[in-house]
Amino acid sequence: MASGRPSRFVALAVLCLCHSNTAAAGSSADELVRQARAHETAHEEDIAVRRYTEALTIDSSNPDAWAGLGALRMRLGEPAEAERVYSAALERVPWLRSSLVGRARARWALGRHAQAEEDLETYAELQGDAAAYRALADWYGIDGRTPAQLATWRHLLASALQTSDAVLFNEARRTVRALVILVDGSDPASSPVDPDPTRRAMAQIARRVQ
Repeated sequence: MASGRPSRFVALAVLCLCHSNTAAAGSSADELVRQARAHETAHEEDIAVRRYTEALTIDSSNPDAWAGLGALRMRLGEPAEAERVYSAALERVPWLRSSLVGRARARWALGRHAQAEEDLETYAELQGDAAAYRALADWYGIDGRTPAQLATWRHLLASALQTSDAVLFNEARRTVRALVILVDGSDPASSPVDPDPTRRAMAQIARRVQ
């Protein structure tokens, strides 16, 4: 029994050392992020990019470094680089859902609207974010995808009913009414061609808000 004690002590010491090294790396990365932000404020963008990159070299899971670097690339007018940063962030820190929004904006700037809308829709669904749904509806409108824009505003209307958000409810109801007029017969909810339960439910919602 006694012969097993040294190995247990060694294992504990290694564990403590690893924890200490991880904490030190995180602290160093946070300091580099702080420096990067200071350089951004001083309009020293090149140095800021280096500091963010150094922070990620030390701690590739630092969310502030990923967010800061991606936002800086966008501000510098480099959406392709920003997309690369946000994609890498999603691979290494998948819980950093704000990277979906960042990548969506980068892809939109690159003209890849379908991919941008997919990212933003995923984020909106995961977070239940009304502002993201609004932005998504705007993008659908810009792309001339009025049925998709209408469906998004119907979702916002249902959400407003659930949360008793009177302001959002009134806005969504007005917008849905206007979009129904624009879509007219091409709206599958108001003019169902298939009697399945989902379409019937959509038709009922459409009739209630008109």
